[in-house]
Amino acid sequence: MLYWLSEYFSTFYSDFHVFQYITLRAILGTVTALLISLILGPLMIRKLSSNQIGQSVREDGPESHFSKAGTPTMGGGLILVAIAISTLLWADLSNRFVWIVLSVTLLFGLIGWIDDYRKVSLGNSDGLSAKHKYFWQSIFGLGAAVVLLMTAQSDAETQLIVPFFKNIIIDLSPLLFVLLTYFVIVGTSNAVNLTDGLDGLAIMPTVLVGGAFGIFAYTTGHVNFANYLAIPYIAGVGEVTIFCGAMVGAGLGFLWFNTYPAQVFMGDVGSLAIGAALGVIAVIVRQELVLFIMGGVFVMETVSVILQVTSFKLTGRRIFRMAPLHHHFELKGWPEPRVIVRFWIVTVVLVLVGLATLKIR
Repeated sequence: MLYWLSEYFSTFYSDFHVFQYITLRAILGTVTALLISLILGPLMIRKLSSNQIGQSVREDGPESHFSKAGTPTMGGGLILVAIAISTLLWADLSNRFVWIVLSVTLLFGLIGWIDDYRKVSLGNSDGLSAKHKYFWQSIFGLGAAVVLLMTAQSDAETQLIVPFFKNIIIDLSPLLFVLLTYFVIVGTSNAVNLTDGLDGLAIMPTVLVGGAFGIFAYTTGHVNFANYLAIPYIAGVGEVTIFCGAMVGAGLGFLWFNTYPAQVFMGDVGSLAIGAALGVIAVIVRQELVLFIMGGVFVMETVSVILQVTSFKLTGRRIFRMAPLHHHFELKGWPEPRVIVRFWIVTVVLVLVGLATLKIR
């Protein structure tokens, strides 16, 4: 919206041309989302508390979590509001990638909202059944994959890039592209959801990975940088940088209230949405494998659950004291802040490795 206004006013005052730069609008988008989160956060927390929208704690979870019962949840709505407003203000709304990533984020947020609402209204932690949740995730994930395939304007938009190797680019058939996109979006959405079990544990890695993908989006959408870095150039992808900036700002603003001890939890409305956002951004910038690297914490959490369930069904034994992985370390005696910060440190290292793939090829 403001992008169009600046474009109009630049015909009269050349100084407005500065707002055409993606870098400036990404910074402004980050700051805007941060301010929205910080301003609306206290209002939302009071509203959630007054309506008794509190967290239900699973009876089979760590005993240390029982004290968290009643803490306001569904705070992820704050993240979505901040991202949506900031993106609509600063992004070029004629760009198809902006609408695709924003739509996927909000649709997955809707699934999470319904899940959270049922948890709150029924007073238990079950929420939306796994079958129904996965069904709608599949519908929206496949829908996004088909839209990306049908609107692709170059071969680069459907090729798989192998990190660290300059000349290994795999041409994907339409079916393989759709399946890969589907699994990346739905898988990342659920992975972030599984990680969201401690105060601030999921949001900070999301901020770090989202910020890194902003760099990928900018370089992929800039013909000179793309050629220099030997990555495929995709016209228009640069605008996704504004969305990534909004995600960083909104995430940091939410972390202000979600840091230990949390004043509010994001709930599924937040975790499912931002996970799907990371997944679709990775697909758009053609860095699905790099997402696997940078989102290593999300991967470890998911794999721990898969291994735990598989081992128990096959042998009757558990590999971890409790899954996801962060609960295992809690039961080993690690204080919650220690688990959180160490997972953050791991993410910082993995994000740096992911960024290194831009140059080490």
